[in-house]
Amino acid sequence: MEIFIVSVFILGYIAITIEHTLKIDKLVPALIMMALAWAGIAFGLDNFTTWFDSHGSALLNGENGAMDFSLMDSEERHHLLEGTLLHHFGKTCEILIFLIGAMTIVEIIDHFNGFQTIKRIIKTNKKSSILWIVCGLGFILSAIIDNLTATIVLITILRKIISDKNLRMWYAGMIIIAANAGGAWSPIGDVTTTMLWMGDKVTAMQLVINLLLPSLVCMVIPTFIASRLKVFKGEIENAGNEEKVSANGTMMLVVGLLMIVFVPVFKTVTHLPPYVGMMLSLGVVALVAEFVSSKQISLTSLQSHDDAHGPTAGAMAKIEMPSILFFLGILMTVAALESLGLIFMFGQGVVESGLNLDIFIILLGAGSAVIDNVPLVAASMGMFQEAEDAGLWHFIAYAAGTGGSMLIIGSAAGVVAMGMEKISFFWYVKNISLLAIVGYIAGCTVFLLTH
Repeated sequence: MEIFIVSVFILGYIAITIEHTLKIDKLVPALIMMALAWAGIAFGLDNFTTWFDSHGSALLNGENGAMDFSLMDSEERHHLLEGTLLHHFGKTCEILIFLIGAMTIVEIIDHFNGFQTIKRIIKTNKKSSILWIVCGLGFILSAIIDNLTATIVLITILRKIISDKNLRMWYAGMIIIAANAGGAWSPIGDVTTTMLWMGDKVTAMQLVINLLLPSLVCMVIPTFIASRLKVFKGEIENAGNEEKVSANGTMMLVVGLLMIVFVPVFKTVTHLPPYVGMMLSLGVVALVAEFVSSKQISLTSLQSHDDAHGPTAGAMAKIEMPSILFFLGILMTVAALESLGLIFMFGQGVVESGLNLDIFIILLGAGSAVIDNVPLVAASMGMFQEAEDAGLWHFIAYAAGTGGSMLIIGSAAGVVAMGMEKISFFWYVKNISLLAIVGYIAGCTVFLLTH
């Protein structure tokens, strides 16, 4: 049955990576492989010889006071399965609820056209200056509102100031690099760093201290090289017209961003999971939106856009639920492999093989350009049992967060840019990938030299 579960995992991932060829949303194979993986565990439960205790982060092999899974009867095994499934589902939902809260806050800000305030910062027509501005904004915004949202916001702004589609593709490619680099050093900047933070592998302050410089180098060097390219020479002919800013737009932008930044502070003070703080922040932002909106907010009016009677309900109707369910499928599938002890034993094999862990993590980052970084980080969390804030976890956060920039399908930011600007896979490989590789290697070098 282990062969069946691993086969489901491999086939599911192949389907995810070639979703554009199959013309099937990656959500579909993710959910199917999750269900089949856990069904395989249920059917083969009595025949398994190993089990990984997620609570104790150890194999149930009878050693060090642990129970021996091989000696359990059928009823005990099914009880353990139910507890393990509930544990993983709870941990996964913590991440998903956190993401839903963050997405809703951003959509509320956009409802008031708050991001138009950011557009007003760009007052120059010089291409290289605009490149530095959008990459700098991408680096900062992604650390606050996550790299996916920052990419959407900046490409939307670019559409208002650059009419040349080919030129916008170049800017969008550089935004991907900047947004992924910015998301790597923030606990709320990328799904993978959020996973490590919520999994008690890293703390917010140490993540920032250890990864800010490598991430900055990862962004600055490719941007510097790109600014010397011919495509970014000269000025933009039509910079676009200034649009009217909502009277409450700037205020909602400031309130929304401040409340998102408040989340790690709330966790540090209360020691509660981050999703609790995010729900508090969402409640505050929604309350402010209710007072400044001319319409009555109804949190229960979510049936359709027509029924959404306020900014909060309208924002929740715009959330990317396919992305949320995709993460559910991915994380729960990896949890199935972890529960059987397969990931833990693979990690042990890597350690015992003598392969340098730094090299392994660098390769893991490169792998995230081909395979989604979420399962890679989830797998690494099951492989290693290092203490919180160990250098290994920070290096994994950097590698998985920035390595995906090498290919446009390697990160959520890349996928959304690909969809918004219709960037082809091979155009990105030809024009942007080498810049991303240079930045990734430079950041890795800085991290290793400083640790």
